[in-house]
Amino acid sequence: MSAMFRSFANVNYRIWFAGALVSNVGGWMQATAQDWVVLTELTDNDATAMGVTMALQFGPPLVLVSMTGWVADRFDRRRILMATQSTLLLLAIAVGVLILNGVMTLPMMFGFAAAFGVVNAFDAPARQAFVSDMVSAGDTSNAVALNSASFNLARMIGPAVGGLLIVAIGSGWVFIANAATFLAMLVALLLMRQGQLAPRLKNRSRGGLAAGFRYVWGRSDLRVVFVTVFLIGAFGMNFPIFASTMAIEFGAGADGYGVLSSILAIGSLAGALLAARRDRARVRVVIFAAGGFGVIAFIAAAMPTYATYAVSLMFTGFMIVTLLTTANGYVQTTTDAALRGRVLALYMAVIMGSTPVGAPIAGWVADAAGPRVAIMLGGVAGLVACAIGVTWVLTSGRLHRHESRRFLMTIDETRPLDIVDPVEFSDEAAATTPIRTSKKD
Repeated sequence: MSAMFRSFANVNYRIWFAGALVSNVGGWMQATAQDWVVLTELTDNDATAMGVTMALQFGPPLVLVSMTGWVADRFDRRRILMATQSTLLLLAIAVGVLILNGVMTLPMMFGFAAAFGVVNAFDAPARQAFVSDMVSAGDTSNAVALNSASFNLARMIGPAVGGLLIVAIGSGWVFIANAATFLAMLVALLLMRQGQLAPRLKNRSRGGLAAGFRYVWGRSDLRVVFVTVFLIGAFGMNFPIFASTMAIEFGAGADGYGVLSSILAIGSLAGALLAARRDRARVRVVIFAAGGFGVIAFIAAAMPTYATYAVSLMFTGFMIVTLLTTANGYVQTTTDAALRGRVLALYMAVIMGSTPVGAPIAGWVADAAGPRVAIMLGGVAGLVACAIGVTWVLTSGRLHRHESRRFLMTIDETRPLDIVDPVEFSDEAAATTPIRTSKKD
């Protein structure tokens, strides 16, 4: 099996990938329907209302981060996911029924967006950490990248199908269809070979979120990654606002908006597959991708037609997914296993919690100055993130001349040895936790 797909050698990961792909397609269908309902059925093209909806949906991971990471580290992640996926299924059915009966209102949609956000706050860190439970430590970065490929392959299919279904059968039925796709993930979780999942390390410390925060704060490389992800997440990843308002500006409808989402996913899928080929995740890739996204955002904002804007979105998707996949893989593969759930909860809180900060601002800017200015705001955030990363590289002593090539510079990547919280050691833990004998600071 090629290096790009090496995680598929694991039967549990193959089952997981198939279930996640079907579920992700439904998720993107629902996201398209929700955005379109808020923008055109519950309001009169009010981008600010869409920003508020996104803020309510992505705010809970930030508010509940002290609980979600602890839950992901403390309880069986497979059972957590079965509970969260079942709840999301029921919520999707409820929204669909209310829309089909013509009783959905904007305040009600705000409430359901918040409910989706609360459930996803517990689902996301458990889902991210569960990847490392299925594969070996050496394959974790590859598995994370393939997960991103699945997500973006679904993004290629889901929004376009969702847009077409909105036109053909109505937005309410799209929510019902998404509810059915959750069954694929539930079946996959039930089919898992539990004996082949990695043993859980027992953490004696009750430091909770504070222990994860201290761990991140004590590593300058993770601080740079988290700041970069926050800036891009807050101001650059408000694609539903950017694409829907640009679609309206170009005179396209729901199907045109869905097609833009799918085109974005073409570049996203390419970025995820390229990340899967790399032997490990590196901070330098995160920094360069942030700068690349900033440049592409300004180019996209200047595009004069629907077609040229759509083409620019392929490069936007490539840069965003390269950044996020690499950042996710780096956090997972360099974090102490006993703290991984809490650190990932912080990471997901930064990504999803940054949306309540940036989405209302992006929506207001799009209403007041037009969507092109809102897109350029995201570009500025990317360039600032890149500048922060470059400054860190230059001031941290990690950039130096190559040992054998005079004009080649190299960057040392941090691979920490320190264990923050003691864990109960066992033969199983020793088999899954590599002992590092050196590190580069």
